[in-house]
Amino acid sequence: MKIALIDYDAGNIHSVRKALNVAASNIGLSIDVSVGSDPDTICKADRIVLPGDGAFADCVEHLRAVEGLTEALGEAVHKKGHPFLGICVGMQLLATKGLELGETAGLDWLKGTVERIQPNDKALKVPHMGWNTLNARQPHPLLNNIELGTNGLHAYFLHAYHFIPHNMNDVIATSEYGQAITAVIAKDNIAGTQFHPEKSQKLGVQLLQNFLNWTP
Repeated sequence: MKIALIDYDAGNIHSVRKALNVAASNIGLSIDVSVGSDPDTICKADRIVLPGDGAFADCVEHLRAVEGLTEALGEAVHKKGHPFLGICVGMQLLATKGLELGETAGLDWLKGTVERIQPNDKALKVPHMGWNTLNARQPHPLLNNIELGTNGLHAYFLHAYHFIPHNMNDVIATSEYGQAITAVIAKDNIAGTQFHPEKSQKLGVQLLQNFLNWTP
């Protein structure tokens, strides 16, 4: 299986690559992870992973600065239907727009807005940083064999903004942080996690295993 791990100078590439290889080994799957932004490689990949760290506006700028990258992503994901996973800001970029560092247009693959977290409990600090559990809103293959709920496995979060979708049916799981935080989204062959699976130990590896097995 060929995996395109998108490198656009805005993501935690090495840790994600290592986590993908661990996940593949656990399920006896042979994968070839290509790191880069070559449009031809992306179009030929079986699956695509888009990480992202930093501010929404900066990540959008980096993504669009690579010639042919957004077009290749659209070709592979929308026309060819290849499974896609966005991680952290890589998930947020799927939104219609982000409000971090001003208003910036996103990819608009999933209608919604990326807005600053506003916890109801003023004692909770922003950014939302550290370990938190997930609450399922609906069943999905990406959540298979993951213990959910308050006594479930923990995922690692580090973000000050979160994805508020127009259609709540796109939300697969949330996390509680003074408000419901969108933790996992999925629609058709497109998915994303606000948390970092590559840093989320058992939960993260299981989610990546599920992604590699996913046949939307």
